Formats: sequence, C-alpha cells, structure tokens
Amino acid sequence: MRSRDMRKRVSDGGDDFPGPRRFVRTLIALLAALVAGLDASIANALDKPQPEAVPWNTEAIFRGATVAEDLALPDTPETVDELTSPRMALLKPVGAGPFPAIVLMHQCAGLNAAVAAWARAAVSRGYVVLLVDSLGPRNVKSVCFGPRNGVNFFRGARDALQAAEHLRKQSYVDSKRVAFVGFSWGAMVGLLTASSHYVGALKFESGFAAVASFYPGCFRITPKERPPFDLVNPDISRPLLVLMGDADTETPASECIDKFDALKRSGIPVEWHLYPGATHCWDCQQLDGFSKIDVRGHQVEYHFRQDLTDDSRRRLFEFLDRSMSARK
Repeated sequence: MRSRDMRKRVSDGGDDFPGPRRFVRTLIALLAALVAGLDASIANALDKPQPEAVPWNTEAIFRGATVAEDLALPDTPETVDELTSPRMALLKPVGAGPFPAIVLMHQCAGLNAAVAAWARAAVSRGYVVLLVDSLGPRNVKSVCFGPRNGVNFFRGARDALQAAEHLRKQSYVDSKRVAFVGFSWGAMVGLLTASSHYVGALKFESGFAAVASFYPGCFRITPKERPPFDLVNPDISRPLLVLMGDADTETPASECIDKFDALKRSGIPVEWHLYPGATHCWDCQQLDGFSKIDVRGHQVEYHFRQDLTDDSRRRLFEFLDRSMSARK
C-alpha cells in the first residue's frame, strides 16, 4: 500500500487501522455505557428500601431498662414554694384532693429552671407533680451524646412509668388521671411510654392517661452493637400531644409530621402543633442564645420565646384537661 493511501486509511479510521476518529467514537460509546450502568446501579440502590428497625423483644427492652438501679422517688409532698431550685420533688396543691397528676421529665442535660417553671405552672392549675431526675442520682450529668451509666431511653421510660405508679399510690391523687409531660430527651421517653408494647415490655399493666411531648426527636435510634429501634411506634394507645418548632435543627419537625399524619389517619389519638420560627427549647430562658453541635452533627441554636412558651402552656393544659376529663 502506498504511503498516501495508508495515511488516508489511518485518518479515516479504516478497516486496517483503528484511526483517531473511530478510536474517539469507540471511547465515547464505552464511557456512555459505563455511565449508564453506574446510573442504573445508583438508581437501584436508592430504590431499595432502607432496612427496617428490628423490634426488640420484651426481655431485651427490660434488660436495657434495668442496667441502672431504680430511683428512690420522694414520698413527702411539698408546696411549690419549697421548690427553690430544680431538683426531684413531689409537689402538691393545697387541699385533700384527689387531684390529677403529672410526671415531668427533663431534657438530656437534666433538670433545669425551665422544667421547674413548668412544675410550678402545673401545681398552680391544680395538678400534683412528680418532678423526676433520671440523671443526678446516677451520677450522670448529660445523655445528650448517648447513654451514660445505664441511663438510656428504656431506663427513662421505666423511670416515668414507676413515677406514675408511685403517684397512683398517693391518697390525694386521682389514679385514673396521671399524665406524662416531657421535654426533648424526656419527650422521646414520652413517645415510648405512649406505646403499649413498651409499657408491657417494661412490666407495667397500664401507662399514662395522656402524654405530651415538647420538641421530641422522631428519628431511628441506632445503638452500638444493638438493633435499631424507632421512637414513634404504631401502637400508641393514649392521647398524645406533640409541640414542635419549624426552626428546630436538633430534633427537626420534618422527621415527625409524616409519621404523625399516618398515625392519625389510622385512628390513633395524636395531635400536634408546629410553631413557625421556633427553635429547640423555646421555653428555656436560661439557654437563650445557646449554640452547639449536637450528637448528629447538626448546628443548633436555642432562642427563648415568651409568646410561644405562653401559648404552649395554654395548649398543654387544654389538652390535659380535655384528655383526662373522660377518665374521671
């Protein structure tokens, strides 16, 4: 073959030589096929459902709840004026009763001035209040970054249910009208106590007449070397009120609303309210302006709102009065 013909065959990508044009076309085709294959693989992976949380059996739940010893709950009732600092206390209105009662549970860093203020407000409205401290008696300062010294969500739920039993034994408490009110970590504990299978697994015959949860997380909990479990469950059997803020980046309301919508459609007595512009802990005056990186790596800021605190107080006691009046 003459050199001029050979140059033509090469430049045209003829049969004898894979010329540049053919090479480029072939390379493009191969890359396109590879990308298409990757796209299909990614799409298939995204379409696959996420693994379901494995329900813990009753023995495992109970074991998890009893790593830490039970609390010594107060027996002697006090007046609200005696609560000069946040601490575990049994608070009673003036009179013989029987009164409705509330178990109050704190945030992940323990009792604070905001929770104590809620206790005073409840007593002023005629409720007996058992202010529970799940941390201090167990030498725990915080569970904001995970369980400590056996204090986990199951332990918190057992504390709450034991506190309810303790209240029902008091002659001045109406045993049919004992409610739970929790904040953040305590609110997530409340979601578990509203679930009938958790009440049974923790070895109690009955739960609360009503449950109120302020700014809870509704995400899946994934303990180390243990199966994951959900905080929101389909077997909620008591009236549940959930109050949330749409500017909360620590426990985003977006992770809750679809779940509560589904529960309500199935006939479960759940109601909620979303406060526009409200952050986590909007009722915590002592934490106004506080910021941190939370356990899930989210940037979090707290901003106290007196108007929302007043409105959430109104919503809470209207809910409790409405929910527990039917159980008289």
